[in-house]
Amino acid sequence: MKQTLLLENLTCAHCASKIEAAIAQTEGYRNVSYNFATKKLSFETEKQDAKSEIQSICDSIEDGVRVCEAHEHHEHHEHDHHCHGEACGCHDHAHGHAHGHEHEHEHGEGGALKKGLLIASVILGAAALALHLLWHGEAAHWTVFGLSLAASLAAGYDVFLKGVKNAFRLRIEETVLMTVAVIAAFCLGEPVEAAMVTILFSVGEFIEDMAVGRSRRDIEKLSQIRPDTATVLENGAEIIRPAAQVAVGSVIVIKPHERVPLDGTVLTGSSMLDLSALTGESLPQQVSAGQEVPSGAMNGEGLLTMQTTKAFGDSTATRILRLVEEAAAQKGKREKLISRFANIYTPIVVGLSLLIAVVPPLCGLGSFALWIKRALVVLVASCPCAIVISVPLSYYAGIGAASRMGVLIKGGRYLEALAKADCFAFDKTGTLTTGKITVSRIFAYRGYSREQVLSLAAACEKYSSHPIALSIRERCGTDAPALSDYREIAGCGTSATYRGKTLACGNSKLLTEALPAELNGVCAVYLVYDGALIGALALGDTLRDEAKEVLASLKQLGVRRQLILTGDSRQNAKATAAQLGQVETRAELMPQDKPDAIDTLHREGHTVCFVGDGINDAPVLTKSDCGIAMGFGSEAAIEAADAVLAAGNLSALPKAVRLSRRVMQTIRCNIIFALAVKAAVIALAFFGLAQMWMSVLADTGVCVACVLYAARLLRTK
Repeated sequence: MKQTLLLENLTCAHCASKIEAAIAQTEGYRNVSYNFATKKLSFETEKQDAKSEIQSICDSIEDGVRVCEAHEHHEHHEHDHHCHGEACGCHDHAHGHAHGHEHEHEHGEGGALKKGLLIASVILGAAALALHLLWHGEAAHWTVFGLSLAASLAAGYDVFLKGVKNAFRLRIEETVLMTVAVIAAFCLGEPVEAAMVTILFSVGEFIEDMAVGRSRRDIEKLSQIRPDTATVLENGAEIIRPAAQVAVGSVIVIKPHERVPLDGTVLTGSSMLDLSALTGESLPQQVSAGQEVPSGAMNGEGLLTMQTTKAFGDSTATRILRLVEEAAAQKGKREKLISRFANIYTPIVVGLSLLIAVVPPLCGLGSFALWIKRALVVLVASCPCAIVISVPLSYYAGIGAASRMGVLIKGGRYLEALAKADCFAFDKTGTLTTGKITVSRIFAYRGYSREQVLSLAAACEKYSSHPIALSIRERCGTDAPALSDYREIAGCGTSATYRGKTLACGNSKLLTEALPAELNGVCAVYLVYDGALIGALALGDTLRDEAKEVLASLKQLGVRRQLILTGDSRQNAKATAAQLGQVETRAELMPQDKPDAIDTLHREGHTVCFVGDGINDAPVLTKSDCGIAMGFGSEAAIEAADAVLAAGNLSALPKAVRLSRRVMQTIRCNIIFALAVKAAVIALAFFGLAQMWMSVLADTGVCVACVLYAARLLRTK
């Protein structure tokens, strides 16, 4: 049974990864994933007491973490423990409570106390520094010592308490490192430096929490596409009910500038709808009676009444939010690598610090006091939080930004595949084409004009309901002559009487003569009058308006190969490819042949994305590195796909590729930047060129920079 819980007051990303690993290693838990951005822990278990067991695991790793369910989060949000001035950015999609709770929480008693003590510590620290520089002597020494101690305790009392607890648990992390560094600085006769380091660290932590909180609030905005209540019309009265309790078939009222809570069909009224939150399409769409409207759309000026067609859990907006939330469980390779890296990185640096503190003085290269101070700088600089926070945040920010473009990507590893893809394969019908049969060319013989051939064919097909007949009549319009004696010719087409002679329209079985050379290999409907061929209508699938431009954009982005994989005839496939440019075609494929084609491309060294829309595309969508489904058509295709183009067209595909590459570039930059700064500070510390404040900047300062750099992805236009 899949469950989702919220972990409140968990501000340390490194601790979060430890909690996730500990739960995953506990018997009875599968597919464990914690999303630091939304605070949501998802897992599968048969246990009935999972919540209490997970609370125990959290307590053993990080103090103050509260495990709660959605409704508990809603009821107790204002009473949560405020840890390190955290801006609580968690949001329960099912209840949709406002940011006001979060704002109130941030500025509650715990937050106000923390800010007050931080301000006091800055004043005390400044006083200690001034006296240290201007006043000398025994009295000055103890005054400076007292002010520095007071400043350190005011700024970092909670850090020291946590550091002592973690030290007894033999868990080496940043609070332990800071506690050791500050105590050692006092023992080494550097009280002012100890105070300055503590203040700088606490200010950095405060700014870091604000940056993470802001990022979480930006992510939270993704959930605002789905209202939690609906105005139901019952016996002529408007009643506001939770959307989850509105039955299918109910009549609801959508007032101007309200979001549509449930999928439905318009009964009365007309309005312009903003679908940008769902599809990324910026232009509003006109709707009126009889048209389908998806949940999450923003109503314009008109008043609409609708009959609901789907339950809350099956609505378009809910499915989009579910896809975005579940994407966090599909972690990218770099995210998994960073989790493993963090587990070995800190112990290695702690060991390096011990070597720096002990080996040089034993070799006669200086005093223990000198090398211990340098080792402390290395210790404080070693925390991997900048990477551990920014990497998963980058993935989630990219997934969130993609959803606003109308591309729902189901996980970090699919973002990676999309960024690396050098080969795109497309289904033809319904993907590159509209899937709608049209008359592409008209051939006329025996003195008839193309206009006459078209009008006679439309007249002959007047009463047929076949899709081909509909396309012929649509192409002709209303200008068709009147015929008589209409009848169906089984397996051939239709016929009627025109000027006393038989006019037949249908397939090649109607022909009694050889085809003109230009019609060989052409899929066509033939028009035969009094036994003689007078014309033919070539049929084709209409190319999507955006298809050619999208494929050209992909080529500009460096996609080396583009293929059409289709079950359609070779002639039709080649005709489509000719309109698109340099595109390879593999036609007349059975559903089982398409995965084989993907395997061949993999063996050739390609990273392959496949784009398709039909139920028969499910196997090949699964087989490709990133399978992309068109719109919310086939359920099987959407379930099998790794990404969904919500608008049902290809326009957003190049944007998604560019965004995914930007995400991967952001992750690389953050990793390189964080490691480079830390390596530089460690190297400088070894040679005595780095002060303690530099190590604090290498920890909290770098973390803030990395978080803000990752969070900018959420504001991608």
